[in-house]
Formats: sequence, C-alpha cells, structure tokens
Amino acid sequence: MRTTVIGSYPFPGWLEYASAHLGEFGADDIREMQDDAVIAAIHDQVAAGLDVISDGEQTRLDFNLSFYGFLEGIAVEPAPPRRFGPPAHDQRGKHAIVGELRAPRGLGAVEEYQRLQRLAPTGPILKASVPGPYTLSGRLVPNRQYPDRWAVTEALLPAVRNELEMLVRAGCKEITVDEPSMSCYAWREDPRRFVDIFNRTVEAVAGRCRLSTHLCFGNYKARAVGPRRYAPMFPAFLEMHADEIHLEMASREFAEIELIGEIARHKSVAVGIVDVKSYYVETPEDIAARVRQCLAYAPPERLSFAPDCGLSQTARWAAKQKLANMVKGVRQVRG
Repeated sequence: MRTTVIGSYPFPGWLEYASAHLGEFGADDIREMQDDAVIAAIHDQVAAGLDVISDGEQTRLDFNLSFYGFLEGIAVEPAPPRRFGPPAHDQRGKHAIVGELRAPRGLGAVEEYQRLQRLAPTGPILKASVPGPYTLSGRLVPNRQYPDRWAVTEALLPAVRNELEMLVRAGCKEITVDEPSMSCYAWREDPRRFVDIFNRTVEAVAGRCRLSTHLCFGNYKARAVGPRRYAPMFPAFLEMHADEIHLEMASREFAEIELIGEIARHKSVAVGIVDVKSYYVETPEDIAARVRQCLAYAPPERLSFAPDCGLSQTARWAAKQKLANMVKGVRQVRG
C-alpha cells in the first residue's frame, strides 16, 4: 500500500511573486530559484513520509500550460478571453496554430526529472508526470492543416512519446501520463479511441518503467469540467497499457468505489483518498477508515493511496498537513 502523489504541489509564496517579476532576475538567479523551489517541495513530501515523490512541478505553469512554450508552430495567446469574475476554465485561453507542430527541444520534462534526481535524497521513489497528447491538444485551436482536435492530438503524439523515451533513458522508473481530458470527455466520445491514443503514446516505454495514468474531472480552482462519473470509461480503460490507474475518490464521497475491485483484477489502482478541493484536513483516523473501505474491494498489494489530484490548487499549509496525515493513516492500517 504505497503512498504517492499525482505530481503538482503548491508554489511557495515567494516563487509566485518572483514569477511575476522575472525581468528583475538574472539567468543564474532563476536557476537558483528553481532549485530552491524544488528543494522546498521535496522537503515537504519527504517530511510527510511519502513512498513516492515528485518535483512538485515547481518549474511549470500549471500542470501542462508551460509545455506550449516548447512547441513550434503556435502563436501563444497574450491574454485569456475572460480575466474577471468567478474562476473557470475559459480564463485559460487557447493558442492559434500557425505552422507545423513540433517540439525540437523536447518538452522539458527530462530537465525537470534530472533536477529532481540531483536534489532528492536517497530513499523515496522519484516520479515524473507528463501530460498526454489529447490533453495538450485542448488549448490549441484547429486550423486548415489540423482540422479538429483529433488531428491536433495526432500531431502532438510523437513529441510526447519521444519525451517519455528520453525520461526512461534518463533513468526515470515511474511516470504518470496525465490525460485528464480523456476522463472529462469520455461521456461523449468513444472511450476505445482514447485507449488507442494512450497506448500508442506509451508503446515505446511500456514495460520499461512503472506507468500510471490519472483519471480526473478537472481541478482548475477546484472546478470540475465534466460529469463526474467513471462508468462511461469502463471497461474500455482497462485496456490502457498502464501498470496503475488513479481514481479521484475522496471529493466524490467514494462513489463508484466498487470500480477499484474491477481495476485491481487487471492492474494496480491508486485511490484518491485526500480531497484537494476541500480545506477540511483529513485526520489519520479518517484516512485509516478510508483505506479499510478500499481493502474491502481490492487486495493491499494492488493498492496505492494519493491525493485526488495534484496539489497545486491547494494552499501549502493544508497540502503539507493533508500529506502527513495521509501517510500516518495508511501506516496505521499497514501496522
């Protein structure tokens, strides 16, 4: 019963401020700042006692938006279409495609992982997270060359596949291919088409590392973006070439929990046992009770436990305590 994370972690306040004033820093200052932010994220995860840690995605803009900076063939939109009012996904704009979509410098995940390798202590498993091509396609506007989202996805797939190969060559043993858009839109699309895209994305690294994927209904400012039901995805998603499938459960009051038993018959299942959308800090006893609830459906050797989603939208003081209590609760049941 491993304790793990999805990938993102809240930025320290000073990093938020510095990111808005990068023109005042030199290149060496920025590199030092990046190291310091990752050290802070590592510290909080190691102090919590996690079995698997990430770099907290401290050098990214959200979990995926900074990847567009590595793409050729797009015109990055200078400002979102709606800047004021209640937060929603339309406050993150879309970029026009102006040429062939390419990523000749890679997508930056390898550099992130190498920084994590350099700064992390021995002990925890080190995990990298890369958004998949369907999710990345969502913020690009189709054009004559790429007439719909499927065509944009196919154009991005080689870049993501290459990034995964480079991560494995760099020594990465655990990778999450993050495709939340697939779970957000499985209710209206053919889930078998999603499975085909996923499997072609990971085909070069399947069996060479521990592969997981994260099913999520959206978490921008704690707002979902699709019907919060797993039923439309299964049984098709069982055919994904992943070693572990992560399910958001805590924020959904463990609805459809019986699904973890079905997944566990085929592969490992990571259960989102901490609600990142709530500022109620789960106690270790809460966590232990939830772990026992999961054990009624799946054997311990097939279970991992994690927050529902990345922690980037949760204040750091709450994220630290939620992770620490998650580990304590799982350890109670292990004992």
